[in-house]
This record gives sequence, C-alpha cells and structure tokens, in this order.
Amino acid sequence: MAPLPENPGMSAGRSGLMPENRDFGISATTRNADISTEKRAEPVSVIVADDQSAVREGLVLLLGTLPGIVVAGQAADGDAAVELVAAVQPQVALMDLHMPGCDGVAATRRIAADHPGTRVVVLTTYADDESIISALQAGALGYLTKDATRAEIGRAVIAAAAGQAVLDPGVQQRLLAAAARAPAIPESADSAAGDDELTPREADVLRLIAAGQSNREIARALFVSEATVKTHVNRIFAKTGSRDRSQALRYAYTHGYAEPT
Repeated sequence: MAPLPENPGMSAGRSGLMPENRDFGISATTRNADISTEKRAEPVSVIVADDQSAVREGLVLLLGTLPGIVVAGQAADGDAAVELVAAVQPQVALMDLHMPGCDGVAATRRIAADHPGTRVVVLTTYADDESIISALQAGALGYLTKDATRAEIGRAVIAAAAGQAVLDPGVQQRLLAAAARAPAIPESADSAAGDDELTPREADVLRLIAAGQSNREIARALFVSEATVKTHVNRIFAKTGSRDRSQALRYAYTHGYAEPT
C-alpha cells in the first residue's frame, strides 16, 4: 500500500495503481447507473473521505484503476472533506459516515448547502435506518455499503456525477418497504389539489423516486410510459422546488412521502 501523505487530514492528487483483481471487499447493484464512462469527454473528479487510513488509501488506489475517474484528493475527517471540496471542487465526494469530529452526515450537509455542484455518495459499513435517513436528509445522492465491488463503486461515482441516485440493494429494499407502507392519498384529493400539492399519481412517483427507482423502473411499476413518468417528475420538481432527484429525495423524507422502516 502506498505511504500516507504527510498531512493525513487532506491531500490532493491522483493515486497509483491498485493490485490486479482486488475488490476491496466492497455487492451493491447500481441499476440506475446506466452510463458509459467511454462516452464522457472528461473524467469524473472525486475525493475520498474516511478516517481509517488503510480504507482511505485503499479506496484512492482502487478508484485510480478505474477508467473515467480521477482522484482529486483525500480527507481523514468531515472538516477536511469540506475544505477539500471547497479547494478542488470535485464532482463527487465519496464519504464515510462515522468519523471523529465533524462526521459524514454533517460534512454532507455542509457540502450540499455550500457546494451543490459536488454530489455526495456515502460509502459505509452501516446500513441501519438512522444512518440511511440521516445521510439522505443531509443531501447524499447515493448510499453504498462497503461490500460493494470495485466496478459498482465506479459506476456509482459516474452515476452520481450525472445526478442519478445510487442506492445499495439493501437500502432500496428498506425504502421500497417504506413506500409500500405509506398511507394512500384519497383519489378525490387529485381534483382538489392546489397548484403546489402533489396529485396521488405524483405522490406515487415521488415515493418510487425516494426508493431509488429510475424513470424506466417507475414506468414498469406503474404500467405507464417513460414519457408519462418524465412529465410527472418534471411536475414534482416544479411543485417541490427541486432542481434534481437528490432534492426531490430530501423533500420526500421531510414531507412524509417516505419513512424509515
């Protein structure tokens, strides 16, 4: 493993190579990440934040072997991660949750507020409801556990840079269960809904967005066309004041459209 940088709190620069066929132990699927890195004109810049030096350095090495991704730096805690994002303006921050001082949730909240151009993908060993909901409400666009493979982490980074939500399958199952349990809105509410209120169908779409579903998956679940789903999504964005799916995801959790299991 490469030696740690002189300042373990924060460093910038691309890493070396990862040993052949090493998976980092990290088995999530990123079904929403249907993006080819070969089609991107420029590589996606990413920083890594983790307080464990072996994990952090391993991730830097791992990401350095993936096409279409360049490592812009690394940080050992949340404060250093926020400073690094401000300094190098990466497209993605790969964030651990439980770090001393400023933890990953607080750092994610600060990055989402002050540097909205940087998408946060959580990579953690924790998949409990509190951790998941706290991270998503703070502004994380993706959530993976550390049994994800090298290729899955790479796809998650590329997808997040394009504004797509990326969730571990276990996290998706929890969110889908919450969507299924959420109380139905009476059909009569559709005609009575004001300009800023979601119709029952829009509420269904928002719950599925919160469950990490792509437009294609939502269309299949609701037996409608993708074009219809896109129309609903655009109306949801307009009514909730969301610029993208990440903000719609936060709206869903803060307004009762999705709840932890």
